[in-house]
Amino acid sequence: MASHWLVKSEPDTYSYDDLARDGRTVWDGVRNFAAASHLKAMKVGDQVLFYHSQEGKDVVAIAQVAREAFPDASDPTGKFVAVELTPVRKLPRSVTLAQMKANPALAEMPMIRQGRLSVSPVSADEWSTILKMAGE
Repeated sequence: MASHWLVKSEPDTYSYDDLARDGRTVWDGVRNFAAASHLKAMKVGDQVLFYHSQEGKDVVAIAQVAREAFPDASDPTGKFVAVELTPVRKLPRSVTLAQMKANPALAEMPMIRQGRLSVSPVSADEWSTILKMAGE
C-alpha cells in the first residue's frame, strides 16, 4: 500500500507549474533531519501533495515519487538525500493553510503541528479529507 506525503516549495523558487513543465525533478536541498527521514521513507509510486509555501500557502497539486532516496548532490557533507518527483495533476481548487487549520479532521496533521517541516507524512484520512476539500 502506497504512502502519502506533503512537500513544500516556494512557488517563486519551484512551483507545481515548473514540475509540470519539466516532467520530473530532483527534490533536493532538504537539510532538516526529520524531513530527510521522510524522504528516505518515500517509495516509488507514493502520492505527494504539492504545497506552495510563503506565497499562496496552499496545496495546489499532486505529484508522485518516481525515484527513491539517493545521495543529494547539493549536499557536500553526504548526510542528506533527494528523491525524484513527477507531476500527476493540479487539484480542481487549491486548499489553503487556513482551510486546513480550520478543519478538525486535520488537527493532528504533521504539516499543521510542525509548520516548518518541508516534507511530512499524510495519513490516508488526511489525504482523503484534503482531496474532498479540493473538490475531488
